[in-house]
Amino acid sequence: MRIKDRPRRIGGAFIITAYMTLILSGCGIDDLSLDELAKKSTFKKETVEELPSEPEPEPAPAPAPVMEDIGDKAMVEVEIPEEETVSEDVIEYEPVKILFAGDMNFDRRYANMNALAGRGGEITEALDEDIITAMQEADITMINNEFPYSDRGTPTAGKKFTFRADPSTVRYLTYLGVDIVGLANNHAYDHGPDALLDTFDTLDDAEIRYVGAGHDLEEAMTPQYFEAGGMTIAFTAATQIERSLPPDTKEATETEPGVLRTLDPEKYLEVIREADENADFTIAFVHWGTENEHMYEASQKELAEKYVEAGADLIIGAHPHVLQGFGYIEDVPVVYSMGNFWFNSKTLDSCMIEATVNEGELTELKFIPCVQKGCFTSMKHEGDPEFDRIISDEIKRSADNVEVSDDGIITKKP
Repeated sequence: MRIKDRPRRIGGAFIITAYMTLILSGCGIDDLSLDELAKKSTFKKETVEELPSEPEPEPAPAPAPVMEDIGDKAMVEVEIPEEETVSEDVIEYEPVKILFAGDMNFDRRYANMNALAGRGGEITEALDEDIITAMQEADITMINNEFPYSDRGTPTAGKKFTFRADPSTVRYLTYLGVDIVGLANNHAYDHGPDALLDTFDTLDDAEIRYVGAGHDLEEAMTPQYFEAGGMTIAFTAATQIERSLPPDTKEATETEPGVLRTLDPEKYLEVIREADENADFTIAFVHWGTENEHMYEASQKELAEKYVEAGADLIIGAHPHVLQGFGYIEDVPVVYSMGNFWFNSKTLDSCMIEATVNEGELTELKFIPCVQKGCFTSMKHEGDPEFDRIISDEIKRSADNVEVSDDGIITKKP
């Protein structure tokens, strides 16, 4: 949805009602003395030529003013044109930078959190300074929150990996400047409904928005809107995982908490349409694909096509834990997977995606290569062999209609 028509208010002419009164006077020049004439002249008295000396006639008394009864004519409606002034809701658009990162996990039982505890326990020992600065300086920052915040609940029976983080670790996101998280994933419900409810409370208390899950289905289907740069930007989220039925991760119902699912996309398409109606720019943040597969699947592309038809302007993917390539559906870019961001102890290529939006249009999409190594994620820069390698690998994984420049700018081929 592009920029909507904005209201215009124009001031018009105003009406003045004038009262006209005619005052009749019989005063003529012959009735005036020289002194009086001089007083009424624009010249000084000394410049008036004197007349022969003779008695001056007595001036006739001036007739009393007569007020003519003009009846209704005294009320005259006069329209006086006012200098036209236009008072308009002028929107000053500014570019908005939105930064996305992939999976994060703060469960203290896993290697990355154990390593962090040994370094002092603060997130500055998990991400390098360039990453932290980029996240803090972005206008809107979003990550995939791949766990619940709680000390309640029990692990989902039979599930190999279940996550749960101490609610105090939400301070990491606050420090990083995270504004919104995706909860539509296959680990938000790992410890059941109570832990998910605690997650909502923890994020609310930290003033961090969430999308893709809720206390009930209505909330899980509610887009999140940000007003920035003179625009309304909408965030939506849903998960395709798990694809075996019934899923371990419960979908929200009319009365129970859970996530929003998109294995059958109809509910999520409704969400995207709603967002498209109410926003200038709509983002679909989706959990999909197959773990550890670098090549995106036909099912992902098919879902992306439906999202674009519903009104998505940008599609950002997560879940596979590794990078996947890019594609374009019509003019809408698809980032199929951002991979792990700070999730475990594996050495993996990672990234951040920086989208610049102005006047309701995507003006730039940038791939920022990163590497997760030794439970620490660092940003790579031009001139670094790893920077060039990661971009080269991404080009190989991407659709034929995609170009990625040497500095990571993603565009559609002409």
